[in-house]
Amino acid sequence: MSEQPDHNVLTDAFGREHTYLRISLTERCNLRCTYCMPAEGVDLKPRDHILSFEEIMRLAELLVSRGVTKIRLTGGEPLIRKELVQLVERLATLEGLQELTITTNGLLLSRKLTDLQRAGITGFNISLDTLREDRFLHITRRKGLDTVLDAIRMTVEAGYDPVKVNCVVIRGFNEDELVDFVAMTREMPIEMRFIEYMPFDGNTWHTDKFLPYREMVDIIQQCWPDFEAEGGDDLEIAKLWQVPGYRGKVGFISSMSDHFCSGCNRIRITADGKLKVCLFGANEVNLRDMMRTGIKDDRLLETVQSALALKAASHAGMDVLATSENRPMILIGG
Repeated sequence: MSEQPDHNVLTDAFGREHTYLRISLTERCNLRCTYCMPAEGVDLKPRDHILSFEEIMRLAELLVSRGVTKIRLTGGEPLIRKELVQLVERLATLEGLQELTITTNGLLLSRKLTDLQRAGITGFNISLDTLREDRFLHITRRKGLDTVLDAIRMTVEAGYDPVKVNCVVIRGFNEDELVDFVAMTREMPIEMRFIEYMPFDGNTWHTDKFLPYREMVDIIQQCWPDFEAEGGDDLEIAKLWQVPGYRGKVGFISSMSDHFCSGCNRIRITADGKLKVCLFGANEVNLRDMMRTGIKDDRLLETVQSALALKAASHAGMDVLATSENRPMILIGG
């Protein structure tokens, strides 16, 4: 007998159930990654335009009550947000929430890891696009490679398995390091995640810089011919591969060349309180202003459901996205 859909879960017009909530805590970041923001930076919102912790908790409670089982905290750099540990403690108590994770660039993680683990964080995604100091400085416009590598090791030592490491792959910049990253999975419980370069406003995206995941696989198989794919859940965005015998795995996030829109289960809320209907679209709904003008919980949930009804079957495709307006990634929360 097939499993019956849960009618309490928020769904869109295509029957996709939305069980994964991504909340951006801040637009601020201590790096200036070229694929994330324009070289001139971005205009940050005034502090009172950013969701308060009470507003974040209200949205989280409501959405968990409607079937969300995983929350990821993003930024900007979420570890910059003051009193983050207290927010994590509160989120971790939500009945029905199974996973509470953070995406971070790792620069502040070593000093906050123990407190975040105690507060209830179940997983980390740590961003790292190169293992070379000169390239790290080039792409982030800051120093700190050794700090990030130390953070990855500390997170592994703290018992997280896997620790997910996110790498945006850019042709002509870091594709020659793919095998070096894969080598890290030999002894460490890392899921090395190679992300196709995606177009956002001001991030200098160009087809010449785009490397599809199939070419990444070819590069890796030149070193490990037995590098092989695993079967996976359609709701997982990463296509999982592994070198036989290695402790960790490799995931390919093929948002452009082989998108996973048919299994999208994500609700994204920006730091300024907008529900972003699709990562690659301009449609946004201002939940912040609705909450601040006294909207009731049932109407707020109806608004979220109505916004999800606007979600398309898939994004418009790489060529169209490259010429379409969209916020810089730092303002979206990835």
